[in-house]
Amino acid sequence: MTHPNPIPAPDITVDGTGLLCVTLLLRLRKEIDGAGPGTVVHVIATDPAAPLDLPAWCHMTGHTYLGPLSPGEPPVHALRLSAEARRTRPDAPWHAADD
Repeated sequence: MTHPNPIPAPDITVDGTGLLCVTLLLRLRKEIDGAGPGTVVHVIATDPAAPLDLPAWCHMTGHTYLGPLSPGEPPVHALRLSAEARRTRPDAPWHAADD
């Protein structure tokens, strides 16, 4: 199956193999800290909730969820960092920094 819009190669790859989404988001937040707008991030996410949680996190923060890569193992999702992203708390990346 070919992705309708080719997803760019990653600038950063975050390996969340075996992590639940809470821990995955903590790792993702740490790994992208300091990365510039336009950075493409591939996230390896084996948690079955990741296909829902990653797009929701991107929507909340203002980053762009590019979608899953072609089906395969392990599952990989792509996102692009945004210049207008809302900052999140380092210890709770599902909360805005000013919560």
